[in-house]
Formats: sequence, structure tokens, C-alpha cells
Amino acid sequence: MKARFLLLPAAALVIASPVHAKVYLSVEQAQQLMFPGASFTPQFLTLTDTQVTAIESASDATVLNRALKVWKVSTGGWFIVDEVVGKHEFIPIALAIDASGAVKDIEILEYREAYGDDVRNAQWRAQFTGKRNGARLTLTDDIQNISGATLSSKHVTDGVRRLLATYVVAIAPH
Repeated sequence: MKARFLLLPAAALVIASPVHAKVYLSVEQAQQLMFPGASFTPQFLTLTDTQVTAIESASDATVLNRALKVWKVSTGGWFIVDEVVGKHEFIPIALAIDASGAVKDIEILEYREAYGDDVRNAQWRAQFTGKRNGARLTLTDDIQNISGATLSSKHVTDGVRRLLATYVVAIAPH
């Protein structure tokens, strides 16, 4: 009987641990924020083995999902929704690419980690604006690290680099 009582407090601690999930923007809200007044046409794609190899080679980042959520923007450009890993959880992101293939904007749609959500800071995200495929995008050299959000900073940076390569390999040719 004592064993049951000893397990109960440990179980209560697990159940009581707080979840730090915060939804900042829906996909639709991010679309209108990044491309005001535009309309969006879905161009969802599934990457081939050849495309995955080319993207990973060009970006030095692993493709996590072959199914791409991409929209063509009526005013020119592309809108992509993807995920990167934070420390433990996925971070849904939206990337706006202008008609010339450069980053227009990036938004963090949701953040589920206990800390590190400073990657949502507008000044930090602005470092990506104007970057193109092939640009050096490395943490601390080209993109400033955020103390306390090192893994999130690195993975968002890697994700942008990967999505720019994805744009060139799989989206722009269509």
C-alpha cells in the first residue's frame, strides 16, 4: 500500500508541469501580414529523392518533411509554411519570398518550448530580409545568436537556408 502513495506525488509533478505553447499567428494571418491585400494560390508539392538530395547539399540542412506547403502570391512571390526543431519541440514558421527570390519576411507562427521564444523578436528576424539562396547564413557569423535561445536560433537559421534552397530547387522552376 505504501508504494502507491510514493508514486502518487511523482505522477502529480508530471501532470502539473506547465506547457508553454503560444500561438502567435494562423497561416492566414501570417499571409496577410507578410503580403497585405494579396491572394494566395496553393501550390503544394512533394519533394522527390533527387530534390531532397539537392536541397540538403545546397543548404547543409536536413529536409524534415517532403510535403511542402507553398502558396503562390498574386502580387508576386511565394509564401511557405514549414517547421524547424527548437530544443525539443517543432517551431512552425512562415517564410515570405519576394518575386526576385529573396527573403521578404519570416514569422514564428507558434512556440512550444519553455524558453527561447526570443527568435520571434522582429529585429532578430529582420537579419534574414534580403537573403537569397547561396548567401552565407550561419549562426554567430551572419546571423546573431540569442543567448538562451541558441538551439532555436540555429535551427531557424538552418530552416531559412534550407527553404531558400528548396525555393531554387523545387519551387522557382515551376
